[in-house]
Amino acid sequence: MKIIDLLKSKKPVIAFEIFPPKPDVPLENILSSLEKFKALNPDYISVTYGAGGSQKGRTIEIASRAKKEYGIESMAHFTCVGHSYEEIDKMLDEMLDEGLENVLALRGDPPQNQPDFDFSKNIYRHASELIRHIRGKNNFCIAAAAYLEGHPECRLLKEDLLNLKLKVDEGTDFLLTQFFFDNRLFYDFLDKAESKGINCPIIPGIMPIFNSNIKVMTAKSGCSIPAKLVVMMDKYADNPEDLRKAGIEYAAEQIRDLIAYGAPGIHLYTMNRPKSTKEILVSAGLA
Repeated sequence: MKIIDLLKSKKPVIAFEIFPPKPDVPLENILSSLEKFKALNPDYISVTYGAGGSQKGRTIEIASRAKKEYGIESMAHFTCVGHSYEEIDKMLDEMLDEGLENVLALRGDPPQNQPDFDFSKNIYRHASELIRHIRGKNNFCIAAAAYLEGHPECRLLKEDLLNLKLKVDEGTDFLLTQFFFDNRLFYDFLDKAESKGINCPIIPGIMPIFNSNIKVMTAKSGCSIPAKLVVMMDKYADNPEDLRKAGIEYAAEQIRDLIAYGAPGIHLYTMNRPKSTKEILVSAGLA
């Protein structure tokens, strides 16, 4: 089923994002987690791609098996970094062959062994170009990324909104936001997006704070951390379990507020943790 049809028929639509294990880790590890995620009744899962497409094969396999073996609708992340036209088309055809109808189209990060990767030499420099390619080739439901505080490489929000409008105009069905920790950023962003004529569904992305590694992730993504969250992390810096519990409640509070506001769905970055994901849903009143 196409996710855009879910968004038209149900509210809120709850999604879990998971990531493939590293190549030297058995795939059974994530497959065993899928059974636990299924018990939480997500409307769909999204499966990440890895920097430079490092996990692309596993992305398609996990998304396919989640749909076929576990009955969970799936969305595969897809990037064009380092791929030829032929490789892109081959992977899109493989997705269709596996019954995958939903794709999150991203420009992608540099390959892990090429931090200075030159995007100007890529066949597509921007996600909007990849979206145009996908829309012209197949009848996928296409999602794209939105950055509430601006893309790390385009911190002028006005310019970033124009880029986002281009992605929508090229065929995006709905948008998923980068994670954020202050819901006011999301509400302000909705107004800004509407002023630019962006009228497709915008789904907030929620990243639970499970440990102090979040500081590294926010530094890379350009996401700000509210003062009250910094205080919380400092308070529990020496107690990982208490920090995890506090992070779960913080995420649940965000979700409750977003749903009360009328958000069409929630995209939860699960970090492959079914137990903590369940605790968040229970606290948010969604389990």
